[in-house]
Amino acid sequence: MVESASGTKWRAVFWDIGGVILDSRSVRRAHEAFVRTIVERHAPETSVEDALARWRTAVGTYFRERDGTEFRRARTAYDRAVDEITGEPIPEDEWRPVFESVTTEMLRPNPGAVEAIERLAGETEIHVGVVSDVDTEEGMRILETFGVRERFDSITTSEMVGRTKPDPRMFETALRAADVSPSDAAMIGDRYEHDVAGASAVGMTAIGYGAEEGPETDYAIDDLREVLSIVGVEDEGTSEN
Repeated sequence: MVESASGTKWRAVFWDIGGVILDSRSVRRAHEAFVRTIVERHAPETSVEDALARWRTAVGTYFRERDGTEFRRARTAYDRAVDEITGEPIPEDEWRPVFESVTTEMLRPNPGAVEAIERLAGETEIHVGVVSDVDTEEGMRILETFGVRERFDSITTSEMVGRTKPDPRMFETALRAADVSPSDAAMIGDRYEHDVAGASAVGMTAIGYGAEEGPETDYAIDDLREVLSIVGVEDEGTSEN
């Protein structure tokens, strides 16, 4: 437990993956590179621009069709999008290794994410966890790629819970895994309605990273290393990773 300058005794800090640990811009670049590879191998008559449009439409439609906070696997969306590009079914065991190779090479963490996670895990007794809407396997692979998988005490994904944020079951599952009360925990997220308001609704402290600010935002940060000072960890500067 760490006590901050405000007097809060922190027992857990939870991180979102997409948009917080993971730089969303690198996701777009990786997906574009993957689509180019699919076009080269399976649909050379299709322009990359058209293929990207089909990819975005197929993935977007798949997720928009879900019922409320129902979980839907991203892998299924990618499978459908690949088929839309090629015009015929491509077995997952053909496209999946390509997708994983490209994304592992191109995905990047946000500045300060790795440093902040490593310091929280290495210098405090705070429970460091993940609450993310990702597929479990994909989330684990991203954390392993960034070298922080073992730094987390718990990982809660939408695939595990069957729901997505802001469903309270996402946060409640994570709190149970950490065995902490909401008032002793903080959530770092980049989306106001899903992460910030969702965490606040169950009684957690809500930290918005690059998120739209609103009445439920307890802290708004532009650098993830600011989390360290919020929870009372001594500042060591803000040099880039």
